[in-house]
Amino acid sequence: MRILVAPDKFAGTLTAVEAADAIAEGWRRSAPGDEVVAVPMADGGPGFVDVLHSSLGGELLASTVAGPLGEPVPATFLLAGGTAFIESAQACGLALLPLGDDGRTPVPGVAARASTYGVGELIAHAVDAGARRVVVGLGGSGTNDGGAGLLAALGAVATPDDALRGGPDALAGLTSLDLEPARARLSGVELVAASDVDNPLLGLRGATNVFGPQKGIVDDGAKLAADAALTTLADLADRRVADHRGAGAAGGLGYALLLLGGVREPGFDTVAGAVGLPDLVAGVDLVITGEGKLDWQSMSGKVVSGLAALAGPALRPCIAFAGAVQVGNRELRANGIEAAYAMVDVVGTEESFGRPRESLAAVAERVARTWSR
Repeated sequence: MRILVAPDKFAGTLTAVEAADAIAEGWRRSAPGDEVVAVPMADGGPGFVDVLHSSLGGELLASTVAGPLGEPVPATFLLAGGTAFIESAQACGLALLPLGDDGRTPVPGVAARASTYGVGELIAHAVDAGARRVVVGLGGSGTNDGGAGLLAALGAVATPDDALRGGPDALAGLTSLDLEPARARLSGVELVAASDVDNPLLGLRGATNVFGPQKGIVDDGAKLAADAALTTLADLADRRVADHRGAGAAGGLGYALLLLGGVREPGFDTVAGAVGLPDLVAGVDLVITGEGKLDWQSMSGKVVSGLAALAGPALRPCIAFAGAVQVGNRELRANGIEAAYAMVDVVGTEESFGRPRESLAAVAERVARTWSR
């Protein structure tokens, strides 16, 4: 058999590259005669650059940019054939913010000061390196500034001078905005926002109300203040663009990219197109995908659902591996997944988290006995 292994990251335990390698290793133990093609996947969030580099090659270029709170952080972008791929989380990700007492979400209030300035710096560095197309993966952000910092890094001019660089707290005092210098900086450059999020910038379905709580913007007062700050930005920039699909992605980074002439693509589609995934699916007997937790969110715009959507029309069975599976068999099959296998069910929770690579390989070894022929 010819097997395609194309998982997303297993958040908190394995990168997509590590997960693909573990599945391939375990599968070969049971079915050494099978041809296993490993193609790690991503949807625009953390791991975006590594996944594309593993498939496309190209040149990884290192840079130092401003983190969400202004501290210098290392970041890397991929330059391949005139296209630069940038992972916004490297410059403004949740992992770069101090965590609160729960150990999962940032300290309350810190996101009100967090900026996307470093993402704009990465775009500028990519253009200076010769990129004529820049694809920005959106996901895992710890910011909620509507991309104001990105705009400032690319030359946008505001009153007061620092209103764009201090997060939503600073945006509240914004009185004027000129985007033309930033647009001129990107003249002749194609800009793409890669994200599975289609929320608008403002309102009940906007960046603050939907994604703010995971960034520490929890209480109603903080949400109202942050959304009001983004409204001030939108009123001075372009209120119509704020309603576009994806404007609310990554705390409004999508909005800034749209303002600069960018277009939105689903993150999965961006990666799938770059690695030639449709042709790979058509050329195998079985498709394997997976992620850390397989739940209802996996069924909408994520890597797992994207693989299933490609496998169905190609008449190729698709199965999934996960740390935990929280969707029933009937629902899985309705979404194009023949079967799903949970690490915690096979090796237990402690082993799954303590030795994730070995555990995933063990699951793949066992499943291969059923699916390989």
